[in-house]
Amino acid sequence: MKEKLTIALVAHDQRKADMVDWATFNAEYLSRHHLVCTGTTGSLIKAAFDKLGIEAEIECKNSGPMGGDAEIAAMVVRNEIDLAVFLIDDLNAQPHEADIQMLLRQCRLHNVPIACNRISADLMISSTLWQDPEYTPAAQSYVHFDRK
Repeated sequence: MKEKLTIALVAHDQRKADMVDWATFNAEYLSRHHLVCTGTTGSLIKAAFDKLGIEAEIECKNSGPMGGDAEIAAMVVRNEIDLAVFLIDDLNAQPHEADIQMLLRQCRLHNVPIACNRISADLMISSTLWQDPEYTPAAQSYVHFDRK
């Protein structure tokens, strides 16, 4: 598919420590790709990578509540994101729920894999399909199914 991916990393406040832990665990892999993050998440990952002495291309958007989720969703629509990892706080209400749902929906509509927990993220980044030059994801199909 692609040698260098653009990977979106987003985490709600209660999941930021988990995201930083996941990113540092996978720092060697992630540092070979372009990372696009919401503001606070990106700054925390940058700081963690700096402590480890790891150089990475990390682009920070606005924080989620200030439009960062929407900025990343727009990148999904423009086919600029290859993979998204969004660690969602399912235990607390989010003031920008509409933006969260928009990002999730755009990933589904535009066939962008999105992991919402660590195990899914680990499975997605370790897939051998990323290195398979012959693999092309099937396009989304929205055909009316007639139940007769």
